[in-house]
Amino acid sequence: MIIVMKSGSPEAEINRINKELTTWGLTPEKIVGQHKVVIGLVGETANLDPLQIQEVSPWIEQVLRVEEPYKRASRQYRHGEASEVVVNTPSGVVVFGEHHPLVVVAGPCSVENEEMIVETARRVKIAGAKFLRGGAYKPRSSPYAFQGHGESALDLLAKAREISGLGIITEVMDAADLDKIVEVADVIQVGARNMQNFSLLKKVGAQSKPVLLKRGMAATIEDWLMAAEYILASGNPNVILCERGIRTFDRQYTRNTLDLSVVPVLRKLTHLPIMIDPSHGTGWSEFVPSMAMAAIAAGTDSLMIEVHPNPAKALSDGPQSLTPDRFDHLMQELAVIGKVVGRWQQPAVALA
Repeated sequence: MIIVMKSGSPEAEINRINKELTTWGLTPEKIVGQHKVVIGLVGETANLDPLQIQEVSPWIEQVLRVEEPYKRASRQYRHGEASEVVVNTPSGVVVFGEHHPLVVVAGPCSVENEEMIVETARRVKIAGAKFLRGGAYKPRSSPYAFQGHGESALDLLAKAREISGLGIITEVMDAADLDKIVEVADVIQVGARNMQNFSLLKKVGAQSKPVLLKRGMAATIEDWLMAAEYILASGNPNVILCERGIRTFDRQYTRNTLDLSVVPVLRKLTHLPIMIDPSHGTGWSEFVPSMAMAAIAAGTDSLMIEVHPNPAKALSDGPQSLTPDRFDHLMQELAVIGKVVGRWQQPAVALA
């Protein structure tokens, strides 16, 4: 349920309502919108009469039921308003959200060595990226494939962050590594294979860093939003949803099927920011530019693009990685569409 307060409702009255509803066994959550304050009610609300709640205060304008099983993730929970995920990076504040410039995240699938990750960070920063992505711990289909360098790779990401000023996004696979990752990362990624690892979702939801939740390879949109609900219900309101392709029938020509229809669908269903990953979504670098441009036209809030200085020698996901030169060119292409839809910010100045 949500309670929509009248414009100009006194803070003292909102606090009084919250206190009274707590005695009913409910958990009120105050949501400050652009025009009004909404109180979200979490708990056993199925048998509550909205009229009974309406009588609690003359400052209550409306009481509505949230019909979807994902309560906090529902757009209705915020009375139709989009949420923002605000991240403090060394170069300044970056905001993921529907009404903000497109945020580009770029970097290699995995951190291989210091020279590679630092140089990639410098190049993508100059081109206009705001975040460096790079895996320290890598979930791989084969137990014999490169699994990442682990904790030592976190140190390299920290160095790249210090030199470039980029924010860091890296994946957590095991809750035992979460504290170490939180020390370095600005955004914690939960990968597709862990989207329904509910114990892990609860752990990342209990810490304060924003969470990037990738869609599972066979997950429906409702599965995905329910996974986000675990994080939100654990206390962390800062969740970004990332579409990275789903597994369908044809794997001969693309690695996955990039579902761009999720952008308008999610925009209708949820207030959470949206990211598209055309690199994993297609699996081939030649298809990445087209899908990245299409994602901007569809209305995505962010893009994640794999960039590697030498894709032919990459230890993981080389075929889907762009070279830094190709990424530079792509950013110029993306700027054309980004400016048309009013979502583009000028690239950063060159590093010294």
